[in-house]
Amino acid sequence: MKFKMDSPKISDPEALLPEQIYSLQTKDEFSRCSISDTVIDNQEANKVSFDQVVFKNVTIIESSLTGIELMDVIFERCDLSNVDFTNAIIHRTEFRNCKLIGTDFTRGRFQNVRVVDCIGDFATFRMANLKQVAFENSSLMSSDYYQSNFQKVSFSECNIDQATLSGSKLSGIDLSDCEFSGLIVDIQDLEGCIISPQQAVSFVGLMGLVIK
Repeated sequence: MKFKMDSPKISDPEALLPEQIYSLQTKDEFSRCSISDTVIDNQEANKVSFDQVVFKNVTIIESSLTGIELMDVIFERCDLSNVDFTNAIIHRTEFRNCKLIGTDFTRGRFQNVRVVDCIGDFATFRMANLKQVAFENSSLMSSDYYQSNFQKVSFSECNIDQATLSGSKLSGIDLSDCEFSGLIVDIQDLEGCIISPQQAVSFVGLMGLVIK
C-alpha cells in the first residue's frame, strides 16, 4: 500500500458494550457496540447501519443485507461467505482474517477499507467504486471486479488467479507481487498496470503473440 488511509475511528474497542443480534429489520441502527461469538442466519433487511462496531467470530449465513452501511467497523475472524451486500456503503472498515467466499459487494461504495489475511475467492465487486482500498495477503481467486472504478487501490501479496478485471482501468495498479496464472481482462484496460517480468508471460496471449 503506497497511499494514506484512514483507520476505523474506534477509540477503545475493549470499552464497547456487547450487543446480541437475534434479527435484523430494515433501517436498524447499531452504534458503539461489539458483537461476538454468534451466528446470524436467514436475515433479509435493507440499509441496516453499523457505526463504531467490532465484530469478532461472527458468522452470517443465508442472509441478504442490501444497502448495508458500515462506518468505523472492524470484522475479525468472521465468516461472511455468500452474504448479499449489494449496494453497500463501507467507510473506514477493516476485514481481518475473514471468510468472504462468494460475498456479493456489487455496486458497493468503498472508501478507506482494508481486507487483510482474508479468503475472498469468488467475491463479487462488480460495478463498485473503490477509493483508498487495500487488499493484503489475501486469496481472491476468481473474484470479480467487472467495470469497477479504482482510485488508489492496492493488491499486495494476493492470489488473484482468474480474477475478472474487464472494464476496470488498471493504470497505476501494482500487481507485481500478486500470484496469478491468468486474468480475465481487456487489453485496453492494462495501460499503466504494474506487473513483474515473470507475470508478463500471462498477458502475451491477450496481445495475440506466440512465444516460440
